[in-house]
Amino acid sequence: MTEIDREHPEFKHQKRMWRTYRDLYRGGQEFQYRAADYLLRRQKEPLDVYGERLQRVFYENYIGSIVDWYASTLFRREPSIQVDSGRDSGQKFLAIFAEDCDLRGTKLSSFFRHCLIDALVNGRTHMLLDFPRSSALVANRAEEDAAGLSRAYLVHYQPEDVINWSKDERGDYEWIVLRQTVRRQPSVDSAEIVTETCWHYYDRERYRTFRRVGTDQQPGTIQLIGEGAHALVRQRRVPLFTLQVSEGLWLMNKAAHLQLEHFNKSNALAWAITMGLFAMPVIYSDREWNQIVGESYYIQLGPTDKFGWTEPDGKVYQIAAQNLETLKDEIYRVCYLSQASGEMISGHAQSAASKQMDFTITKEVLRAYGTAVKDCMRQVLTAVSDAREDASTISVAGLDEVDITDFGSELQDAKNLLELGIKSTTLKRQIFQRLALKYLNDARQETKDQIAREIDAQFLS
Repeated sequence: MTEIDREHPEFKHQKRMWRTYRDLYRGGQEFQYRAADYLLRRQKEPLDVYGERLQRVFYENYIGSIVDWYASTLFRREPSIQVDSGRDSGQKFLAIFAEDCDLRGTKLSSFFRHCLIDALVNGRTHMLLDFPRSSALVANRAEEDAAGLSRAYLVHYQPEDVINWSKDERGDYEWIVLRQTVRRQPSVDSAEIVTETCWHYYDRERYRTFRRVGTDQQPGTIQLIGEGAHALVRQRRVPLFTLQVSEGLWLMNKAAHLQLEHFNKSNALAWAITMGLFAMPVIYSDREWNQIVGESYYIQLGPTDKFGWTEPDGKVYQIAAQNLETLKDEIYRVCYLSQASGEMISGHAQSAASKQMDFTITKEVLRAYGTAVKDCMRQVLTAVSDAREDASTISVAGLDEVDITDFGSELQDAKNLLELGIKSTTLKRQIFQRLALKYLNDARQETKDQIAREIDAQFLS
């Protein structure tokens, strides 16, 4: 292993956990491929029986649905980006950036929604800010814009991609190493599969890119293929931004063991029920028994012999089913969604007041996620503006609705506030902008910027 491929101790400790958490989130065929890693084998269980259980394995993916619910609910309305001061070209670029932030047609809100899902599953996720590179020299900003060199874009990296790093006493990155590996077929005529691994090193000023291409028999050598100053060299910071949630808000970490326990017990119950359908004959006799028993055979019994079938009485099945419901409710509870599990409390339906109180907790958790996303988004947009030298002041609003009230309720609240007669032009301007941008949350960023400017002009004239 070379220096560039050296792994951080924390990365070594957590990379297996990240794969487990990602499997639990995905479920489906991907989970079944690695079911042997999660389905416990009973003590002295025959391998052929365990193999049959693996073929019948199924997974009830509660945590995946919970994570997707949080992400979709938080981004029910897109965040509002407001740009104050700075160059007009900077505001126009941010409108373009909001519609396509990764040069793949992905809207900024969709990009961060995907990042939030990754953070809820793995605890954190990363995004790299970069600019197109060119060997040609440009004389001024106009030539730079014309050549597309000022077109900033984001690249999403999962925690498994950041293999090594160093931080200063403030928690900021001093340097990082990113690693990505792909297997591909060089050409349609080639039957050989090659493995291509790229390493990207970034410190506060420069980047270096390494690559290795080879096969399983001949891994190849690591070569330096590019280096130079990166996008944030003027800010003297590593161009990697991290969206991280606290331990208490890391949903997969709270529910993973419960989900695995539910998976093993639900499969054990399903296997027991299946085996119960094939009852085993029991012969009560004092004489030696050597007759063959089967669907195509008959048996001959003596006057005192008895014949019967083994069959469970069902008590253990009832206990197992109740335990599965308890585990399911606990998964929802630790994810702050008790009201969504459909459980009964002490045999009685949960009251409306209790449900509302539970949802109040869910609202606060969603707002915490919204704050984390907005802070990270604001950092990214500010870094883009500083790197382009647009001198813009950027704020991000929204992500504070959780579908408890509709727009009509907010409109009525705003009307009541305005009727108080508070002599503040700034207050009225902020209220009108907030209502307009929230109602038109799915409009293009350029349109929303124009509406905000027109509202500002109305109150400033």
